Amino acid sequence: MTQGKRTKKITRREFLTRTSRVSAMVALPWIVPAPVIGTQTSTAPSERLTMGLIGHGAMGRGHLHRLAGDREVQVLAVCDVDRVRREEARQIVDETYAARKSDSTYKGCTAYNDYRELLARSDIDAVVIATPDHWHSLQAIHAVEAGKDVYCEKPISLNVQEGRRLVETVRRYGRIFQTGTQYRSISTIRKVCEFVRAGGLGKVKSVFTLWGPLNGSIAGGRFKPYAQAMDAERSGRSYAPMHFDLPGEPVPDGLDWNLWVGPAPWQAYNSVYHVNPSPGVVPWAFCEDFGAGAVTWYHSHAADVIQYALGVETSSPVEFIHPSSGAYPTLTCRYANGTLLHLVDNWEMVKTVYQAVPADARLAGNFGGVFVGERGWVTSMTTGGPIEGGPAEIFAEMKLATREVNPGDNNHHANWFECIRTRRPTSCGEEIGHCGASLGHLTIIAYKLQRSLKWNPVAEEFPGDDAANRLLGRSLRSPWHL
Repeated sequence: MTQGKRTKKITRREFLTRTSRVSAMVALPWIVPAPVIGTQTSTAPSERLTMGLIGHGAMGRGHLHRLAGDREVQVLAVCDVDRVRREEARQIVDETYAARKSDSTYKGCTAYNDYRELLARSDIDAVVIATPDHWHSLQAIHAVEAGKDVYCEKPISLNVQEGRRLVETVRRYGRIFQTGTQYRSISTIRKVCEFVRAGGLGKVKSVFTLWGPLNGSIAGGRFKPYAQAMDAERSGRSYAPMHFDLPGEPVPDGLDWNLWVGPAPWQAYNSVYHVNPSPGVVPWAFCEDFGAGAVTWYHSHAADVIQYALGVETSSPVEFIHPSSGAYPTLTCRYANGTLLHLVDNWEMVKTVYQAVPADARLAGNFGGVFVGERGWVTSMTTGGPIEGGPAEIFAEMKLATREVNPGDNNHHANWFECIRTRRPTSCGEEIGHCGASLGHLTIIAYKLQRSLKWNPVAEEFPGDDAANRLLGRSLRSPWHL
């Protein structure tokens, strides 16, 4: 793989080992239940769901292992614009099936550079899309138009307008869509959400979740050579992703950079966006051309869990209150029923700035929030230890099998498979995915404009606010279009 003036061959073992070291902030351990990996009765080949994978980065690799390890699924094709990743994906599938069949010559998986060639195959039922954010809506729309059911990584859009277009297309073609916000499918988190949704805390007054500035990303060592070009000290204070004019570098051999950029504004290749081995799960998310910053890193997951628990998963807040207004110390979203969602840099602010929970409360983890209601409070975070809350009696009422949160204890893919067969709605369909992503996109607009905003969730517009409404969408680079 050529990069600049240095050339280094990456072996298969090195690639698999190094790409597995991904950020815990974004990645979920892809733990496959025992029935999936061989203890269940084999499914007849004619009854298997045929699948294609589009995007074999760190998250795509997790999806691929999940798909290839399930005997109800047959992976027929993989796609990536990076030859190294593309060939790795094909090799993983072929080796997995060869081991299962005791046939070292199995060569049944086709690898594509262009996803449109994969979608043109009539023998593929469904696809998993795990590409950078700027491709999600367009590739999902093209997949649906090609008659495929879709599992799309979060956020399913990079702005509100393309998300709405995706929802309309899924419905027009009658396809089954699952958003990759799998934390709602963890049994413990689901029980907490259902408890809050059913009124277990009484009226929820406030919810808190994380949203930090860019310095959590661009302060890393891989950005040091570009600190001046990025004006890192100033940019790091931004709560919204930004556009950066990074210096161009030689495009690595085997990478179709033009197709990687695709519908986004043109950017010269730079290794901070894409390199092998990957430096993390979503290394490009700091840049607004390709990702959505905090929305990509963690907020889409939190938004899904929070709006599920509040019973507003197919709606949005009606107001975004900027701290410059003096009303609240951090950006706050107000729902129509009066519930407030406060965004905080860290969990200590819930105790010290808002004084919303006891000073000795243990708050840790991500991908969820802290709910404060009339009867008490409870957390819904993952990766931070057990569920916390008070008073003690709420846990007796919740009847949790365990307060521990096991990310591998989720049925998100299985739910999608079942719904493909039954044609019933998934647990996190296109409208829910759109509303979860939109919460983040609207928040970014408030951060960009540095002021409070009124929002109409039904019309999906800022009433009488042309400057804000212009930020609800963007043009795509020719020849791409929605």
